[in-house]
Amino acid sequence: MSDFLLVSAASLLAVIVLMAITARIGFTLGRHNVVDVTWGLAFVVIALVAALVGTGEPARRIVVALLVAIWGLRLSWHLLQRTRGHGEDPRYAAMLERHGSDSPWVPITRIYLTQALAAWFISLPIQVAAISDGPLGWIAFAGILLWIVGVLFESVGDHQLREFKADRANRGKIMDRGLWSWTRHPNYFGDACVWWGIFLIAADVWPGALTVLSPVVMTYFLVYATGARLLEQHMADRPGFREYQERTSYFVPLPPKRG
Repeated sequence: MSDFLLVSAASLLAVIVLMAITARIGFTLGRHNVVDVTWGLAFVVIALVAALVGTGEPARRIVVALLVAIWGLRLSWHLLQRTRGHGEDPRYAAMLERHGSDSPWVPITRIYLTQALAAWFISLPIQVAAISDGPLGWIAFAGILLWIVGVLFESVGDHQLREFKADRANRGKIMDRGLWSWTRHPNYFGDACVWWGIFLIAADVWPGALTVLSPVVMTYFLVYATGARLLEQHMADRPGFREYQERTSYFVPLPPKRG
């Protein structure tokens, strides 16, 4: 228990420091969507801290740190490229308008601190894996395979969407090709697979299974809270989106319906 408390405290401190630096950058730039870039980096920092502070099986610590680093760095780079040169994210602008944009404590508490705590909670499988003994078993290898599926869906989906938007002939059209013809949210589905994969690596040995709420919460946010559902509300009035919804699976990839 003392090992876990040390890893967890160090992880929480690291992510709070990272978000404090991000907040400083956000206030300097005058936009708080920089926190989206830091989101992936937060897990990379936690994974590195957990691997260094933890005393569990070295192979499990190294594997988890590498997988999280690959996922987090790719995501942060993708979001950096997507947000560079753009203004504030409408989600954050609406939040600041609702709660008072004049007070610096509104973005500090509702954006940066909230995401720091969310990252810490979702990363509980990483923290527990860092203090768990025992060699990697078949459940851990199943988790690695699921992580690979998730990263492929996320990265390929992002690439296909970027190429689609880069073609001026597609302006105003709905992306319904490639992975996007099987699921309306291949990137969010991939993200969910990544975190269920990390959970399985932790759950391979006791007490990793106790961290099941972390991927559950992550999946909830991706599907219902800040991910797919919010995006679909934003897209609802786009021409052709209703037809796209009718023929394409919402989240889990399925063959497109004919018609």
